[in-house]
Amino acid sequence: MYSSFYAAARGVIAQQQKLDVTANNLANINNYGYKNKSVSFSNLMYYNMNNQYGQDTAMKAGTGVKVEMTNTDFTPEAYRETDGAYDFAIGGKGFFRLVNPSSDAVTYTRNGHFSLSQQGNQFYLVNDAGNRVCDRNGNPVIVNNGTFSGEIGIYQFNITDGMQSVGDNEFAPTAKNGTPFLVQDGKLIRHALETSGVDMAEEMTKVIESQRAYSYALRMVQTSDEIVNTVNSLRQ
Repeated sequence: MYSSFYAAARGVIAQQQKLDVTANNLANINNYGYKNKSVSFSNLMYYNMNNQYGQDTAMKAGTGVKVEMTNTDFTPEAYRETDGAYDFAIGGKGFFRLVNPSSDAVTYTRNGHFSLSQQGNQFYLVNDAGNRVCDRNGNPVIVNNGTFSGEIGIYQFNITDGMQSVGDNEFAPTAKNGTPFLVQDGKLIRHALETSGVDMAEEMTKVIESQRAYSYALRMVQTSDEIVNTVNSLRQ
């Protein structure tokens, strides 16, 4: 009986986490280069129930679900032309490579909204967070009178699943993703930005699904509580 409380509570927590991810998607629906995120659930420990003789049966019992991971959909989206002098979109798969000037940390993004940042007498091409955009050799792009020191590189991974979101629409690769490689025939589109990968209708459907599942889990807690109270009253 008490396992029903735990299963219901886990369900409430999981649906709340799903709602948080959906809310984040909706908040970024107008952000260029944003990649849509979704959650994957996994069952917690399940076991076969025994019959009156102690033998296993086909009936299952368990303790609910949990959010296993958050997935990111890196499918290329349509691009929109802009007036930005340093706006770029990637025509196809791949990422812009970024280097943090303070920590040398390397991240990757699909958001090509860039600008110039001055350090001393040099101007670097940077994203909104101030990280420097790399060329095809992995070096920061220096801009001199509108001329780039190198062609902006497009990089890709054999596996993109599991890349870690680090904020500001940037991602850090993990061991699973392998070594990044340069896309030799990558297409850059200047004066354009990739649109957000969020579909409003799909996200609102997720909200409705999560709200219903959330309410069912809460109802399960209420029902279990009523049953326990009834059983306890009968014992008195």
